[in-house]
Amino acid sequence: MSNLDKLLRNLKNSGIIIPQEVEKAMYKVDVEDFTNHDSSGFYHDRPVVFLETPEGGVKTISAPHMIATLLHNLELEKGQHIVIYGAKGGYISALIAHIIDEEGRVTVLDPSSDVIEHISNNLRGYPTVDCQRVTDFSKLALPKLNRVLVTGQIENLPEWLTEGLEEGGFAIAPIGNKNSQRLLKIEKQSEELFETDLGSVVFGPLDIADSVIETPSPAEMAELIEQVIELMKDAKIIQEEDKSKLYDLVAELRQLPDDLPPPEDTENPEEHPLLKLMAKEGEWFIRLWPIIQSIFETRIASYDSPSDFEEGSSHSDFIP
Repeated sequence: MSNLDKLLRNLKNSGIIIPQEVEKAMYKVDVEDFTNHDSSGFYHDRPVVFLETPEGGVKTISAPHMIATLLHNLELEKGQHIVIYGAKGGYISALIAHIIDEEGRVTVLDPSSDVIEHISNNLRGYPTVDCQRVTDFSKLALPKLNRVLVTGQIENLPEWLTEGLEEGGFAIAPIGNKNSQRLLKIEKQSEELFETDLGSVVFGPLDIADSVIETPSPAEMAELIEQVIELMKDAKIIQEEDKSKLYDLVAELRQLPDDLPPPEDTENPEEHPLLKLMAKEGEWFIRLWPIIQSIFETRIASYDSPSDFEEGSSHSDFIP
């Protein structure tokens, strides 16, 4: 059984809906073709980095459960024109191109020239996919929009998108602040917009330039962990023991001086009080780290993914 076989089996067992056409496309498209970074985490249902900038910006290919969820809710059919706002390494675009077939078309829009260059190279074998760098949408010529997928955090749908939706058309987008969003399906009916809430998510920023952030202070770290606790409580994926330990960690973080320099600015980052505090929490914290790290959107530390699948494990988060 291949890693992809195991991944799809585990996702289905955990209740993720994977349409047949999405599954077929995933067998045709290799995620390794869209990143030069380690892709092993993808088969553990983790996001995979596809691009890092010298300034510290990071963009990822979403975790498989999120990809399946997005494509399921897009209601894809052959011959459609799909607009993707915010590139995801080209992997999602390739999947969609296979599903909507040669009669369809995919337009990928992204504000970053680095991202567009990366995905254009990766999608050279997909003639129905058009990649465009866009910073001024007033100059963008698009037909009426039927399906739009927004793959990065935004606080509101931009005017070009809401005005461009055709009757019955819809967008799927993570709407909210950088720490917490709701995945919304926003459909136009009789010139009005109607929202369907698809659940809590945490996407990184749409523009890779906005992903360059500083290490949180102890107070910011405490606040973010509290948000993680609430997110996990809402999703019913946190045990009482873990919740209690996280609250204890929050209390300890609030006791640290809030004017500590960032770990990367110190001579021995591993001796930084913030990192030492997290490191001493041990295996239980490492187990929760992928969820917490997705919230932080920063590389404070690197905790390795498990080397093997946990047979029978269930889907445990709703984070891209």
